[in-house]
Amino acid sequence: MKQSARSYKRIVVKIGSSLFYEGKELRIEGLYALISHIGSLIKKSHEVVIVSSGAIALGMKELACRCRPSDVPTLQATAAVGQRVLMDNYSAFFEKEGLRCAQVLLTWDDFDNRTRYLNAKNTLVKLLQLGVVPVINENDTVSTEEIKFGDNDRLSSLVANLVSADLLIILSDVDGLLDRERKVIPVVDAITPQIRALACPTDKKTCVGGMITKLEAAKIAIESGVACVIANGRRERIVDEVVAGLGGSGTLFIPQKGFLDARERWIAFGTKPKGKIIIDEGAKNALLNRKSLLSVGIVEVEGNFKSGDIVSIVDRGQIECARGKVSFDSVSVRQQQGKRFQKEIIHRDNIVLIAGVQT
Repeated sequence: MKQSARSYKRIVVKIGSSLFYEGKELRIEGLYALISHIGSLIKKSHEVVIVSSGAIALGMKELACRCRPSDVPTLQATAAVGQRVLMDNYSAFFEKEGLRCAQVLLTWDDFDNRTRYLNAKNTLVKLLQLGVVPVINENDTVSTEEIKFGDNDRLSSLVANLVSADLLIILSDVDGLLDRERKVIPVVDAITPQIRALACPTDKKTCVGGMITKLEAAKIAIESGVACVIANGRRERIVDEVVAGLGGSGTLFIPQKGFLDARERWIAFGTKPKGKIIIDEGAKNALLNRKSLLSVGIVEVEGNFKSGDIVSIVDRGQIECARGKVSFDSVSVRQQQGKRFQKEIIHRDNIVLIAGVQT
């Protein structure tokens, strides 16, 4: 399916660690061609945000590490060393194109807290207005959980959501989502269980992400109204081809109709749930009919949360059906669960229906 380049004013490009390599050699200079094409897009009035992996890989080279460190302090130290190298190179590459870039390091806390979330959004939008390219990475030196996962695919989809992008391009060393005959699937209309079954984890030493995490990122993007393309960043002029909507340029994931608004996107994807509320079938049906969550339908409460926190709402089979902003803390909800006086635990305006989210 071809889409006009005019549809893609604001673009987020995720650059994977694998693109920093030529064979087994770490050579960041190979990224210059990609940056030059991104620079050309910017000069054509597109706005581009980069989410870049590579800090740990570059730190490993600087510190002469043969394999990815397994303990958190060493990972954090390695990321701190590599982040400086990463930004030095991005600055040099963009300077050759007559452009400036800015380093932005984010943690889950920047998405979790609504005020910080909006502050981050305002900063990124202002940078774009100033003609500066934001280069974003997870703040691995302090964010232990993200170092544990070691992947920026989800971060790129959250950033696309944050800045209300038109397109997310996830670049790595794969041509796209492959079918069982190892052929690229050009268009995906919905991420079904059959589509998920085609994904497999990576075995690379420098990263632990793979097609599974890319599909999860694509799901967040399309449910937020953002088109997503998974493509091979080693392919010449791949960014230009994707933005032009040319066929054979990876796998395009089509945005869903009736996608979430900005506040709903924050509830659904922008914050990590602080707890879990298990509900019965009657309560689940009520949510599907856009009703509030009442105490009578609650079966169990997991975790500790405060009033105003975001929680995951699951059925008896532990299938997530919604997320919501609770009106009471976990202690109060436990005291009220199953009670017949119909206490409103989460108002319908603070509930977002969302199936199959990976937590």
